[in-house]
Amino acid sequence: MDKPPRTFWQIWNMSFGFLGIQFGWGLQMANMSAIYEYLGARADQIPILWLAAPLTGLLVQPIIGHASDRTWGRLGRRRPYFLAGALLSSTALILMPQCSALWMAAGLLWVLDASINISMEPFRAFVADLLPEFQRTRGFAMQSLFIGLGAVVASALPYLLTNVFGVARTSGEGAIPFTVRLSFYIGAAAFLGAVLWTIFTTGEIPPANLEEFRKQKSEHGGLAASAREILASVREMPRTMRQLAWVQICTWLGLFCMWLYFPVAVARNVFGASDTSSPIYSAGVEWAGVCFGMYSLVCFGFSFLLPTLARQWGRKTTHSLCLICGGLGLLSVAIIHSKYLLLLSMTGIGIAWASTLAMPYAILAGSLPHGKTGVYMGIFNFFIVIPEITASLLFGWVMSHLLNDNRLSAVVAGGVFFILAAALTQRVEDPYDARQPVGDIAGQAVAAKS
Repeated sequence: MDKPPRTFWQIWNMSFGFLGIQFGWGLQMANMSAIYEYLGARADQIPILWLAAPLTGLLVQPIIGHASDRTWGRLGRRRPYFLAGALLSSTALILMPQCSALWMAAGLLWVLDASINISMEPFRAFVADLLPEFQRTRGFAMQSLFIGLGAVVASALPYLLTNVFGVARTSGEGAIPFTVRLSFYIGAAAFLGAVLWTIFTTGEIPPANLEEFRKQKSEHGGLAASAREILASVREMPRTMRQLAWVQICTWLGLFCMWLYFPVAVARNVFGASDTSSPIYSAGVEWAGVCFGMYSLVCFGFSFLLPTLARQWGRKTTHSLCLICGGLGLLSVAIIHSKYLLLLSMTGIGIAWASTLAMPYAILAGSLPHGKTGVYMGIFNFFIVIPEITASLLFGWVMSHLLNDNRLSAVVAGGVFFILAAALTQRVEDPYDARQPVGDIAGQAVAAKS
């Protein structure tokens, strides 16, 4: 079925739900390490406590992707999963800041991550479902725009509540500051509201032959059959996807190093806090949230430029250059002692982040077989979560035995991984080079189907 081109506002509406999803991720990334330390975690315990995030993605995303490929109902194919994930995620966001023990926070993070993944994975396939090939770079760039915008507000929200709206950090109840708790409550409302906007404004394209679709679904039903099909899809991954896998592994190792340790590194290494009970520590973590907001703001702005740069330089060269900017940003943290200069470092991270959220998926979408977009988008997530699981299991040992619990060194290691990912990007074969005119791309698509 030919897919009609979409207007700017139609692409806006189909991507708007990512604004809410990023509220969930942004609050988690900026605050969970600090929440763990508020509840008594040591530096070498933080990686294993983050294990929930990648492990749930490893399990949930391919299953949800496979299921959504074979779903059709009143809400369509992908939208039922948007709604279920949003309801569960909003509930988890409300409960998270009420935790009074470390085990409670770690357990609830599993629930939160599984719920966010239920909403997020079908959104990637949603763009590929609805947009023709020549608009996919724009579609994934629009997702990057909303991810950046959502993260700007979510990451900086505790700081804004304290310094702009005058909300007291503490209320005399519990170890977690009141501004953090209030931020999570606001995030729950934003998550659900944004996803509902996409559900109500964007319809889906039904299968060309609904009866045949239902027949195939019944023939391939069952958990065992689904597992076999997912494993077969892993074995038959397209060549481009295999090449992108190594880029993703290195990129997300770098990102995970940053997310794990940047907030606490700012509090301890830049602000000079000696323990978590110090007001300086809370101020440092809040400023790290502002820094995360900064790279998300850059992501938001830079996303407008990505389609133009991709047409001029090609998608993989654009992605390589963006990753280099991110690597230099993290490496520069080692020599910065002013909190304001950290914002300059985060500019490079924002450029890399915008590209990471768009370019690999735009390149990947053109290489996927028809009817398996959801499952392959879920499998592609393996190359995000496997490095994160590796870091969660091994980085605690690295911290205590090699880095002497120096949180700043862990952040710098992330910059090295970014540079390596930039080099590996040049090995990737892009089946639809974004520098080609739209007509050439359409001609290749016809040839590929014949």
